[in-house]
Amino acid sequence: MRRLPSEKRIQQFADILENIARIERFTAGFDAGGFAGNEQVFYAVLHALLIISEAARRLGNEAEALAPDQPRQSIRSLGNVLRHAYDGVDPGIIWRIVCDDLAGLKRAVGQALVGLRSRKEP
Repeated sequence: MRRLPSEKRIQQFADILENIARIERFTAGFDAGGFAGNEQVFYAVLHALLIISEAARRLGNEAEALAPDQPRQSIRSLGNVLRHAYDGVDPGIIWRIVCDDLAGLKRAVGQALVGLRSRKEP
């Protein structure tokens, strides 16, 4: 069964929310030092951020209208950094993204999903 374009957008926003929730679970109880020192958690968070970045890339420019005031280019660029400059990823920067940026993205994406789901035809 092929998805309609609106279903794809809903799934991509849902993927972002699902991976933010994963990051929240993975990092619960950690501080910056504990996060940097835990290889499994660090790599799990990197993978979840890659998925978030890819979903944001697939949403394209339309995402700005659906979830405004989010750093779209930074979200998309993060995936490139994680894929191509993986050996230089600073755990401190990743920790700041987790602590400072994901809450706003989660709110915006949640609101976009509510809007998309309310417009979707039964």
